[in-house]
Amino acid sequence: MGLYKKIREIPLVDRPREKLLKRGTGALSDFELLEVLLGSGAGKTDVGMIAREVQKLMAKGSQYVTLESLQKIKGVSIATASKILASLELSKRHLLLDTKPLKSQHDILVLLHELRTKPQENLVCLSLDGGHRLLAQRTVTVGTLDSVLAHPREVFSDPIVDRAAYIIVAHNHPSGDPHPSDKDVMLTQQLAAAGQLIGIPLHDHIIVTKNSQFSYRQNHLL
Repeated sequence: MGLYKKIREIPLVDRPREKLLKRGTGALSDFELLEVLLGSGAGKTDVGMIAREVQKLMAKGSQYVTLESLQKIKGVSIATASKILASLELSKRHLLLDTKPLKSQHDILVLLHELRTKPQENLVCLSLDGGHRLLAQRTVTVGTLDSVLAHPREVFSDPIVDRAAYIIVAHNHPSGDPHPSDKDVMLTQQLAAAGQLIGIPLHDHIIVTKNSQFSYRQNHLL
């Protein structure tokens, strides 16, 4: 308990914002970066205490950092929670632009780790360039416990803007069974046909569960 100091108890030169201005973001710990992000918008609750609780959530995994979990932290308003989530999402998207080529299914599955634990079926689309580097990753639609509906127009609208060379679609099965349903087969056929027509081929359709996955490409269905 004696190790923690409130912002106002720290010498001005050593406070997170001043350290950032003088030495850059790389000189700050995760905790200090959170303090800078939170600023003074925490009401009567000390910013450091909030940063500590947010850091605990992040240590569990990004899937645990949600609007609901953040609002359970004393002093975090819906505006502050939204700011944290927006910052994390912006960072994630920015880092995706500097990614290496996706050379294996393992590389792709790493990007889909959050999808595995979604309580409802989510359809995600990955836009790839000609070198199989990730241009963008988006959730196209959210369905129910056992189905997700999407039209090829919804899936391809953003990849067209991205000037993608290929797309990979993926969705989760909360049931735990990764095998495609009849609706999954129909959707895959529609997307493959649409992709050929507009010149952005469907490279793969991957179905994930918490502990397993099914790839159309690896099963020679694409």
